[in-house]
Amino acid sequence: MSDFEQKPYTPDAFTEDAGIFADNPDPRCPVVLLLDRSGSMSGEPLRQLNAGLRRLRDELRQDALAARRVELSIVSFGPVTTDVGFATADRFDPPELTAGGDTPMGRAIETALNLLAQRKEEYKSHGIAYYRPWVFLITDGAPTDPWQNAAQRVRTEEDAKRIAFFAIGVQGADMDQLARISVRAPIRLDGLKFGDLFVWLSQSLAAVSQSQPGTSVALPPPSGWASV
Repeated sequence: MSDFEQKPYTPDAFTEDAGIFADNPDPRCPVVLLLDRSGSMSGEPLRQLNAGLRRLRDELRQDALAARRVELSIVSFGPVTTDVGFATADRFDPPELTAGGDTPMGRAIETALNLLAQRKEEYKSHGIAYYRPWVFLITDGAPTDPWQNAAQRVRTEEDAKRIAFFAIGVQGADMDQLARISVRAPIRLDGLKFGDLFVWLSQSLAAVSQSQPGTSVALPPPSGWASV
């Protein structure tokens, strides 16, 4: 099986999801956190990123509705791994990411899109409504692998309103390259303010989770963490 193929959906997985969806039939807001853990992120950047993930978990759990409706998955790259499958915020337990490798961003984006496509099919199989999925990319570099197909898929999915793709550049990121991948203008992180970034993300997802699926929600401005 190639990295771009979806994993087969096993009967055990279907049964597990059936139990989860039966216990919590709320609509879901699926989010893939697409995180760069390449060698250049070693040291303080990755420590702050890991701390930010824990803060995101804690912030979402303080909102009862978001805790039930927001589903988080983590795909990291350097190399590409799926570190966390989709789990509601009340069950989300972020791992401690470690740095190493290069920046196969193209493959990582394709992996994230494949995961979302599979998850949406699972929602449909169980009669679960869902909000427009998010992909949230955080990187301090530029792709070291072919990225053009991934960029085209992002644009196609965005144009069809099937995803919302956000790109965040940490110090050292190639913002021009990110702009070739993301339809939305990429935003540069101010220093290592991952904590503030993830507070903003939790607030944004909480606002979405309180709406009706398919409606447009005004997100809070990216203040406090975005570099001007």
